[in-house]
Amino acid sequence: MKRLRFNVAMSLDGFIAGPNGEYDWIVQDPSIDFGELWREFDTVVMGRKTFVAALEHHPDGSMQGMDVVVVSRTLSPQAYPKVRIVQENVTDEIGALKTGEGKDIWLFGGGALFRTLFDAGLVDSVEVALIPVLLGGGIPLIPPGPRSPVLQLATCKPLPTGIVMLTYAVESAAATALE
Repeated sequence: MKRLRFNVAMSLDGFIAGPNGEYDWIVQDPSIDFGELWREFDTVVMGRKTFVAALEHHPDGSMQGMDVVVVSRTLSPQAYPKVRIVQENVTDEIGALKTGEGKDIWLFGGGALFRTLFDAGLVDSVEVALIPVLLGGGIPLIPPGPRSPVLQLATCKPLPTGIVMLTYAVESAAATALE
């Protein structure tokens, strides 16, 4: 079974993007091997706002040869033929992706989609690159909602730039859905 991994950069004060969705505050660290990271996944899932931001670097919507799944009620599937647009039954659709064969699924962004999938018990790990900057406002890691069970720290790795890579395991993602 594939794992759904929320892998995201976050400011020290808990934001994954600035007030207008900007991400220019993310420090680049040469010790991060993005090629290696991308090779861990064969599918990327994101919300509409993250997808629109990603179009700046990937104009046709394709990303590194991965299957791209965008959750949006407003985007037209015909406008992005290289992308799978999920407009309804989001948790069922993402749950079905997890049952497939292959590499892990990268939950690439945003916070609201993360909340929906986390609350449904579908997220297996929360992987945060904690960036040493205080934004003072913006898009939070997760919007308000019910308290989660305590996550289990799996790894903690400080990098030369001050970034701290944190990985938390979500205890029994399926059990969360039953609560």
